[in-house]
Amino acid sequence: MASKAVAATVDFARLYTSLGLGKETIAALQAFRKRHGDAQRIHSQLASQPTTVDLEHYRSILRNKGVVDEAEKILREFKPVTYDVSAHIKAIEAFETKAVAKAKETTEKIDAELKDLQATLANIEEARPFEDLTAEEVGKAHPRIVEAVETMIKKGKWTVPGYKEKFGDLSLM
Repeated sequence: MASKAVAATVDFARLYTSLGLGKETIAALQAFRKRHGDAQRIHSQLASQPTTVDLEHYRSILRNKGVVDEAEKILREFKPVTYDVSAHIKAIEAFETKAVAKAKETTEKIDAELKDLQATLANIEEARPFEDLTAEEVGKAHPRIVEAVETMIKKGKWTVPGYKEKFGDLSLM
């Protein structure tokens, strides 16, 4: 029962997107969840049904005792059919192999992203404060800024578009 409570609290849609699973993996997992739910429902229905036959009850009700004797003989001789489930087990193992391979691939992808994020974080932590940067260093880092400033100077524009709207006019006059 605890597994049902956990399964009910898991947001599978968010889980699929956050792990970056492929369409095939998501479809296979959803199909597996559906089959599992169907199997659990059928099992609970069958488990609630009685499994014994009260032949003495039928002997007391029916006049023809031979029918009950014949039914009892058939029940005693009944042997359930055994099925070869090796094909199903092979399919499950193949699915498991695919799932493990996809999980490893996803793990590698997440590890690579985590490494990149850690490198970015280290770069941010080691960077000099913005106040200590010079205009030349910013220009070297982003040459487009230098090109934009040179273009503005050539056209005679000495103000940055949107600056006054955002920061106000700081002139005293």
